[in-house]
Amino acid sequence: MSQSNYNRSQVYRNSLVLRDLSDALGHYFLGDALGRSRRTQSLRSSIAESLVNDASLLPAAIAQVYQSNSDNNRRKNVHFINIITHNIISYCNGLEHDGIKEKEYVQLLRGELKTFRKSFKKWRKSIFNNFNEI
Repeated sequence: MSQSNYNRSQVYRNSLVLRDLSDALGHYFLGDALGRSRRTQSLRSSIAESLVNDASLLPAAIAQVYQSNSDNNRRKNVHFINIITHNIISYCNGLEHDGIKEKEYVQLLRGELKTFRKSFKKWRKSIFNNFNEI
């Protein structure tokens, strides 16, 4: 894979979809939290903000893997991406435990996350071999 063509890769495109969906859901749940009690509002707001922030880091981390010349930096970014995906799963669980009524939205996000993780696992296995050939 060419370093300049990361935006054509499946994992990058899936990260953009995941980022956009997380952004939409995060802002939806942030708005939904405004009419709640103070304790629920702060928990739901915190989860929604974290969801938006973490998902926005995915495309940049993937781009950094492609642009890095160091195997060590690539490994750190791949590990960071893995942490972010685990965090998003936790945010989905947190939203459900907070009592949201729109559980189908969280299930939609989980489905996109599953799609991303499948492409991420394939990409992770191939990424170091491809960069070693460059």
